[in-house]
Amino acid sequence: MIPICPADDAHREPVPACVQCRNNDELDFDFDYAYQPIIHLRQRAIYAHEALVRGPNGESAYSVLSRVNDTNRYMFDQACRVRAIRGAAELGIAELLSINFLPNAVYRPEACIRSTFAAAREYGFPIERIIFEVTESEQVMDRPHLVNIFEEYRRFGFRTAIDDFGAGYAGLNLLSEFQPDIIKIDMQLVRDIDTSPAKQAIVSGIVGICASLKIAVLAEGIETPAERDVLRDAGVDLMQGYLFCKPAFRAIGVVDPGSWK
Repeated sequence: MIPICPADDAHREPVPACVQCRNNDELDFDFDYAYQPIIHLRQRAIYAHEALVRGPNGESAYSVLSRVNDTNRYMFDQACRVRAIRGAAELGIAELLSINFLPNAVYRPEACIRSTFAAAREYGFPIERIIFEVTESEQVMDRPHLVNIFEEYRRFGFRTAIDDFGAGYAGLNLLSEFQPDIIKIDMQLVRDIDTSPAKQAIVSGIVGICASLKIAVLAEGIETPAERDVLRDAGVDLMQGYLFCKPAFRAIGVVDPGSWK
């Protein structure tokens, strides 16, 4: 018997698969991954790597995501988890791994997570090093369902993150219902923040709220030293963006030594 999470008793029956889980159809398109470092500025260390979907030859994410529809969304979401974990293990990534998931593709989190556990076991990638993140602007039709997914994933031992925070429809209402491990500030708030008092005030507010809730704040899309410095002074330690390293297709990105200054 395969337990659904490491804390389960070894003799416990796994949760029965839902209808979609039992569907063995395969995708009619291929894809791969690029990996982009997330750095901890104060520690001058790589904190995690985000798995970013790409075409099989490095084509854009849009070239892949534009082919996802209601018919294949579940299969794609499941394949993403497996391939991201396999790629990270093959590259020897020793830090955290952040994987985007599609909440509308998760029917029953306790059943739909089975392939993730199987991939983690097969490729020897510890589940405690996996972060599941969802874009806050994702059009989730049932927000309580998303909160339930997050709560179940946390119970299984995964870390959780909300991406593009500040860009979506849910905002603070979502945060009031579930407090993830990480909030990723939307890059539109990051862009030119050094010249925008309004953006600085908003980010300062987000950092203060997250400090009270014990949530780590990550700023993404950083492209200039000025943006980095303002965010650092605002109390943001986790950062990601072209200033440090672009996504590396089928490879581990190398952070520019000059970007730490």
